[in-house]
Amino acid sequence: MKKLTDKKGYICDMDGVLYHGNKLIEGAREFVDWLKAEKKKFLFLTNSSARSPRQLRQRFSDMGIEIGEDHFMTSALATASFLADQHPGARVYVIGESGLISALHDKGFSIDHVKPDYVVVGETRTYNYEQIEHAIRFVLRGAKLIGTNPDVTGPSEAGIVPACRALISPIELAADRKAYFIGKPNPLIMRHAIKKIKCRREETLIIGDRMDTDIIAGIESEIETVLVLTGITAKEDLVQYPYRPDHILDCVADIIRMA
Repeated sequence: MKKLTDKKGYICDMDGVLYHGNKLIEGAREFVDWLKAEKKKFLFLTNSSARSPRQLRQRFSDMGIEIGEDHFMTSALATASFLADQHPGARVYVIGESGLISALHDKGFSIDHVKPDYVVVGETRTYNYEQIEHAIRFVLRGAKLIGTNPDVTGPSEAGIVPACRALISPIELAADRKAYFIGKPNPLIMRHAIKKIKCRREETLIIGDRMDTDIIAGIESEIETVLVLTGITAKEDLVQYPYRPDHILDCVADIIRMA
């Protein structure tokens, strides 16, 4: 049986795996240093749509880790790419942060508060009732409802916080429409990730803290999976799921410590 360190490519979640809020998780720096020293192909793939790759690079830099922007992929980027394939130049109404807005702008979409073709929802700390009202009205008029990711909650330094699916639910319920979600475990974002690191599935490892997004994404994409217990899913939660990760580790650095 091959060691986890024998893989050529590593797709790694961030929130709950490498950091909580602005605080690095134990072993995160050690793992990233190893990826760079061994010249591994790696991608930090997050379901969060709030920050752009430039902002994520700066965030890591502020925590003492230097990584190029090309090593980051977000659900915002995947959402913008999906919409560009579906409806180039469409008008969008956005509930989200700068990372999502920038990704959509970069793909040529215009923000429309009157008659959008799509309502796109991501994580945001400025969510309000007026935005919900507008979104419901647009969806009832025919706009398609898109969620950047299906996460109900996310980790933070203070504990669990609501994520995209929790924020989009009032719109779904009031408009009687189901959103289409782009982020993990949607195979769309996994195909983007594999293409970006230029590795075959059998050469790749996916590392995450959530059974319902990271691990199922790996299983459905036929990529070997590692669940780390530093984020959302606890060991006692595993009985709730009809599938299992290939490996369960206390933290991400255990991948190299076990070598």
